[in-house]
Amino acid sequence: MPPEGNGRVLVVACGALAREILAVTRQRGLNHLDVTCLPAILHNRPEKIPDAVEAAVTERGGDYASVFVAYADCGTGGALAATCTRLGVSMIEGPHCYSFFEGNAAFAAHGEGTAFYLTDFLARQFDAFVWRPLGLDRHPELLPMYFGNYETLVHQVQAEDPDTEARARRAAARLGLRYEKLFTGYGDLETALAAL
Repeated sequence: MPPEGNGRVLVVACGALAREILAVTRQRGLNHLDVTCLPAILHNRPEKIPDAVEAAVTERGGDYASVFVAYADCGTGGALAATCTRLGVSMIEGPHCYSFFEGNAAFAAHGEGTAFYLTDFLARQFDAFVWRPLGLDRHPELLPMYFGNYETLVHQVQAEDPDTEARARRAAARLGLRYEKLFTGYGDLETALAAL
């Protein structure tokens, strides 16, 4: 199959970033980007992320001038970066989305160890990605084991939305944590996409 036109870029992205990536591409007029998202639930099994990314790049990448991987390390222990290097594709820098949304330099500078982070996606999907996978729906007695060392739930806000904020506040209350709102916008994700 011939390439889909000069300069077209395939973005292989985490499904948890779909809304944010589409917002950035619309706002910035990045019409040369095509986005394919992998299931966000892969974050619960990060060892599967490199193979899933490789399959997507192998299947679709040849039709594009370049490929960009919109995942940070995301718990792969460097395996995703090694896969991207081997495939000759670039990826967003950072250990995880909490870091690149805030800005990798800013996130590293404060080194907060007692904060549990939620992006807008995780605020909306708290039950599906945190509460039920950790078994807290069946075993609430595990709550102190998982969250006993945290003091604050930091809601990293990508786009202001009262419903998402209310969900994040409820999540903080369920976890017994103080709620803190931090508007990040799209951070380094926006910078990386705009540079493509």
